[in-house]
Amino acid sequence: MIKGFKEFIAQGNALELAVAVIIGGAFKPIVDSITKVILDIVGQIIGSPNFDSVLQFKIKESGQYIQPGTILTSVINFLLVAIAVYFCIVVPMNKLKEMQKKEEAEKPAEPTDVELLGEIRDLLAARNH
Repeated sequence: MIKGFKEFIAQGNALELAVAVIIGGAFKPIVDSITKVILDIVGQIIGSPNFDSVLQFKIKESGQYIQPGTILTSVINFLLVAIAVYFCIVVPMNKLKEMQKKEEAEKPAEPTDVELLGEIRDLLAARNH
């Protein structure tokens, strides 16, 4: 059982997942800041970025409100985080990868082993004659 655990931990997937979780934690403050800015803008436009009281209602005389708007607030917060991650992390990384691919494509192709051996053969033959 311990051998199986060691194999699991040594696999790239477990290590990549651990790195992803750590990096995700490091990105959290950045994403939170971007989301806060977007929510502040939404708050300036519509008055409040909190939709908890939308469609709220009371059941009888309990005095407590049921607030289905909290779901709307959570969905909007999720979408804002997704937008922030996409436009601030995914899009720039994709452009960077694209630029790197273009640079690699523009580089002249390196000669193959057969071509190099042919050149060496030709140089040796020219030297001997």
